[in-house]
Amino acid sequence: MAAVMLQGTGSDVGKSVLVAGLCRLFTQRGLRVLPFKPQNMSNNAAVAVDGGEIGRAQALQAIACRAPPTVDMNPVLIKPQTDTGAQLVVHGRVAGTLGAPFFAREKAPLLEAVLGSYHRLHARADLVLVEGAGSPAEVNLRAGDIANMGFARAAGVPAVIVGDIDRGGVIASLVGTRAVLEADDVAMIRGFLINKFRGDVQLFEPGYREIEQRTGWRGLGIVPWLAAARRLPAEDAVVLDHFGKSRDGAVVIAVPMLSRIANFDDFDPLRHEPGVRLVMVPPGSPLPADASLVILPGTKATIADLAFLRAQGWDIDLAAHVRRGGHVLGICGGYQMLGERIADSEGIEGPSDTVAGLGYLPATTQITGDKRVQRVSGVELATNAPFEGYEIHSGRTLASGLAPLLRFADGTSDGAISASGRISGCYVHGLFDRAEQRAAWLARFGATSDGVHQSARVDAALDELATALERSLDVDHVLDIARGAT
Repeated sequence: MAAVMLQGTGSDVGKSVLVAGLCRLFTQRGLRVLPFKPQNMSNNAAVAVDGGEIGRAQALQAIACRAPPTVDMNPVLIKPQTDTGAQLVVHGRVAGTLGAPFFAREKAPLLEAVLGSYHRLHARADLVLVEGAGSPAEVNLRAGDIANMGFARAAGVPAVIVGDIDRGGVIASLVGTRAVLEADDVAMIRGFLINKFRGDVQLFEPGYREIEQRTGWRGLGIVPWLAAARRLPAEDAVVLDHFGKSRDGAVVIAVPMLSRIANFDDFDPLRHEPGVRLVMVPPGSPLPADASLVILPGTKATIADLAFLRAQGWDIDLAAHVRRGGHVLGICGGYQMLGERIADSEGIEGPSDTVAGLGYLPATTQITGDKRVQRVSGVELATNAPFEGYEIHSGRTLASGLAPLLRFADGTSDGAISASGRISGCYVHGLFDRAEQRAAWLARFGATSDGVHQSARVDAALDELATALERSLDVDHVLDIARGAT
């Protein structure tokens, strides 16, 4: 049994993708590999086979391992709801709501839950690949840390530090990380690697040696810019800024970027369709007038994000879109917004409140403390096109006098569709993953699908990552580090 932890010089340096690629690489070598992230902070979640929710990245890494995702792979998940508060999920279940003081003082009691999950995984695997969160250089968060060096030292797991050369300053970021860490933390680090390199690797050779000399860490390789990563579901909303490039003659599908947008990988399959231009609309920009479909996405705070939507003027843009004959789809929180009223009398997602919805569907929503977390499959009733997805939501929506949008495999239904057929909503995430479902939606706008299931696209991308890492990293030495041989 072996384990190694990838930590980074900062957020978004590519840890999740590298762990996923290494998961696939070592799985292809015949090892029983499992992923692990002690603590994750993300509103992009997935449903585990044991019924709870975990971070989307760990679900992807489980796919890379060809293993079912379980709650032990991400025992602590923090889902931001406001700038200073978040929902705490432990072992897949909601454990409470956290204020800002938690992040400074109260994480230590969760270490027991984290270590319990890690040891259960370790007992089932030849190799556990661990992903850190943020950076160990955030020394202001070191006391009570369970995400980086606090976990590594408690579990005795050696670490490799990842630096992102694409953002610049990679020498300073790696050397600076070494400088601010305390000696016992430095002792856990066995090497470093450079990620997201573009150009001639030989040009960076002097810088690479400078890092080795100044840190005393062994260089494990330089990973090139991985184009295949764009075909994987992303976890951090920062990637949304790169969506929406023009395609001539494409059907325009617009998604407003809500402040607490959740599970936005719902739209990845549309982004890859050659006949679609997916526009993720940032705050301060109008919804595009040439959109055929506007999708209101999921959110971790429906009432707050409905106010955000109105503050951007998107409600006015949406009304104009509907008058022009455009289609609207709401998913999860977006579905709730389309109704006439949303009530959060218990303050589940924020301050207790009842507000008017957008009024496009005769539906009311009550936010409740009992969270629905499950995988689902079925068909869209209008076209009989199949879908496979999942539900993660607090709240129940009652739509009166409307036909449901979806029928589940167990015979129950979900969602609602207006009499015109142009306004609809449902609670199902991953609705567009199957090619048949995408084809049914695109046919409404005179477009065709590429016919590729999202699962096949992701699997092929993982294979490409594994090949690229095999070529660019000293993976045998990484395995030796994991086995304690160095």
